[in-house]
Amino acid sequence: MTSFGFTLSSEELDAPTLVDTARQAESAGFERIWVSDHYHPWNTAQGQSPFVWSVLGAIAATTELRLTTAVTCPTFRIHPAVLAQATATVASMAADRFRFGVGSGEALNEHILGDAWPPVSIRLGRLEEAIAVIRRLWAGDTVTHEGRYFTVHNARIFSLPPRPPPILVSGFGPESTALAARVADGWISTSPDAEGLREYRRAGGTGATQAGLKICYAASEQAGAETAARLWGHQVVSGQSSQDLPSWHAFAGLAEQATPEDIARIVPCGPDAQRAADSVQQFVDAGFDEVYIAQMGPDQQGALRFLTNEVLPLVV
Repeated sequence: MTSFGFTLSSEELDAPTLVDTARQAESAGFERIWVSDHYHPWNTAQGQSPFVWSVLGAIAATTELRLTTAVTCPTFRIHPAVLAQATATVASMAADRFRFGVGSGEALNEHILGDAWPPVSIRLGRLEEAIAVIRRLWAGDTVTHEGRYFTVHNARIFSLPPRPPPILVSGFGPESTALAARVADGWISTSPDAEGLREYRRAGGTGATQAGLKICYAASEQAGAETAARLWGHQVVSGQSSQDLPSWHAFAGLAEQATPEDIARIVPCGPDAQRAADSVQQFVDAGFDEVYIAQMGPDQQGALRFLTNEVLPLVV
């Protein structure tokens, strides 16, 4: 049976609001959340980007929610040895409720230290090596590692959880999906990709599968579409640009190409519970174990009521 969670968008909400919304989600009946990990918002209109590890510590300390980063890139702006310590601390605070979602990253967030942005084959190689380093550090080893991409000298994490958290890899193609099956404990998608899920299973992946979608609950479809276009209009333009564009200004340019009507065609906007439920149902029918739903815009509390009282009861 599919479990449902709520997504906290760090690109839109400041740290206090993220923590407060997590508590509201728990009060509304959700048992699990995704939290995005960004250095920059996708565009200026979104306007936020707090440090996710501080936020996760606060949520772990004030709720009993299951937490997943959706997703962290452990290969550029933060060294995997440092993220091994950060994740071990959160996992200690969350007592088996934390899962480390990882991916190969976007230039938007990862270019900030001046690293070249390589092709996806290199990014996936870096991700695989980073996961190996992190697992060794989670094991309590004193690690010296001279790898192709990363160097670690005499590092050991002393504050470890009783058990290391699962690692889930975000996959948007056959190479990353195969990597998830080979080295991770689960697979993450942002589309109702039944074939990708089958590929993950055929490649030997046995772990939990997660996926996420967005809605824009509002008093009317027009109001929701206008909010969605203002904050997330860049999503109308698909393809490699989401990984390769380095600036929020570039994503704002993409968003300017989208009208509210464009985004309303791909995102459930407004108070139509059946349309939102139909979008969620696609992920259930695809076979995902867990489905996470994000609200575009500031009315997080209204969206939580809408989802729990009207939308999810319609999903079978």
